[in-house]
Amino acid sequence: MSDDPELEAIRRKRMAELQSQSATSRPSGKDEEEQRNAIERRKGILLQILEPEARERLSRVALVKPEKARQVEDSIIRAAQMGALKSRIDEQRIIQMLEQMADNTSKTTITIRRKNYDDDD
Repeated sequence: MSDDPELEAIRRKRMAELQSQSATSRPSGKDEEEQRNAIERRKGILLQILEPEARERLSRVALVKPEKARQVEDSIIRAAQMGALKSRIDEQRIIQMLEQMADNTSKTTITIRRKNYDDDD
């Protein structure tokens, strides 16, 4: 490379900035472990609450629409924590929840009105 000390100093400074950015953007081992533990707790709760068919249905929904499956999971877990569930949730209840969420989401409609120009050629 070149023998320019000023250029070398700029390069070293830039490398230090990049290394510090990559170190801060990477989650620490504790964060990853906490996240893994939270996921495991979530799976455990759902395993206790859902019937096998319901769990299967929810996993199929998660393949296509992960955010919708996450919303259903969240509402199930919330209901369980508040004690609102009397029994395990079956597939029909999952279907009802999905339909209810589909009804709650607003459907966007676009209407195109074209102007009528009278061509008198």
